Amino acid sequence: MALTGLEIFKLLPKTNCKKCGMPTCLAFAMALAQKRAKLEDCPDVSDEAKEKLAAAAAPPMRKIVFGSGDNQVQVGQETVVFRHEEKFYSPTVLAATVSDKLTGDELTKRIESANALQFERIGTKIGVKALAVVNDSGSSEPFASACAAAKDGSELALILVTDSPDAMAAAAGQVKDRVPLLAAAMPDTAEAMAKIARENGCPLVAKAESIEALADLSEKIKGQGIEDIVLSLEGLSQRDHLYNFSRVRVLSLKKVFRPLGYPTISFVTDGDGDTQVAAAISLICKYSGIVVVDTVEPWALLPMLTAVMNIYTDPQKPVQVEPKVYKIGEPDENSPVMFTTNFSLTYYTVESDVEASRVPSYILVVDTEGTSVLTAYSGDKLNEKTVADAMTKHDVEKLVKHRKLIIPGYVAVMSGKLEEATNWEVMVGPRECSMLPKYLQEIWN
Repeated sequence: MALTGLEIFKLLPKTNCKKCGMPTCLAFAMALAQKRAKLEDCPDVSDEAKEKLAAAAAPPMRKIVFGSGDNQVQVGQETVVFRHEEKFYSPTVLAATVSDKLTGDELTKRIESANALQFERIGTKIGVKALAVVNDSGSSEPFASACAAAKDGSELALILVTDSPDAMAAAAGQVKDRVPLLAAAMPDTAEAMAKIARENGCPLVAKAESIEALADLSEKIKGQGIEDIVLSLEGLSQRDHLYNFSRVRVLSLKKVFRPLGYPTISFVTDGDGDTQVAAAISLICKYSGIVVVDTVEPWALLPMLTAVMNIYTDPQKPVQVEPKVYKIGEPDENSPVMFTTNFSLTYYTVESDVEASRVPSYILVVDTEGTSVLTAYSGDKLNEKTVADAMTKHDVEKLVKHRKLIIPGYVAVMSGKLEEATNWEVMVGPRECSMLPKYLQEIWN
């Protein structure tokens, strides 16, 4: 169990030197107990104390990394149960299955379909991060062959899914340079699977039917020298999965119960695409670090990936675009100029509607710390000065020969002061940007 602040304090030098940035050693001890400070921040702590404090200083949920190169993925290292307490750090990894019963063109096509599950949403690249090769054949040779094909045909991280130590050994050796995640060890195969993981330098999934059995299994695997573990619960309904994953989250983060201090993996392979989407999104929210789905349909993966993006966005830091002038089409000196804020959702909505108008235009993006037009105006982050300064900074007057600026209809009230600040004619645009195409085609022209 984790040490309390007072227990940590007894192991510190008690000099109150302030080198750690805290006013006293007691304050540092309390911060360390709450995972709000790092042990290395204290330069004078003894080696003996470091050893005793290692458990207290370690994160409550271990970081697990698998894959290689630019396609390496990370799960775990979360610090809070609820997103609003701080933020979530390691976005859920979505993986698509590849059965080892597939051969030839069918196998190649499945791998290519999984590779193609990449999208762009509000300027951010999102997509499937892993291939889960499944030992549906029950034999070692087809499994090893499918894993080799996945390695050759995809740069995505690999998850090797089999309950057979023989099949796992045959496949892991062929793809160990890609550092696959091995899934999974059960109580009766723990030693054999741990040996394979240890020999190939791979993280290992521990699979059991209850939280209690899972805690025992993780300790057993750790005793075999494997530190990088991912937890899996099998044979549970969707309701029980969500309930037990929530329990694991609380026990690992609030109670700092080390045997459960690892990320989790879920296999959503039953039902049609709609059923898998619903189940996967539920597990993304509560609290699966990896979700494996048995579909490669883009329409099914996009809502899952969107859910990941939404859940793992920092709630204290809105998604933003770079403040600058964006060209839509091929604008010239006679093209309209308008402004909006650097909140991503606002900008890409405006951009889409301007593109729909087929009127080449300039969009000036004003830095409002990632807030929307009305929010920024209400908080005085969007006013005549910020707009005028942005126009000057980005040399807007050099782009066009006219002096007309289109502003969002929701901030029409600032038009008078903006004209005084810029000496430009201010044209009040529509309140809803969905009306921009008609405005640009009929009123501007």
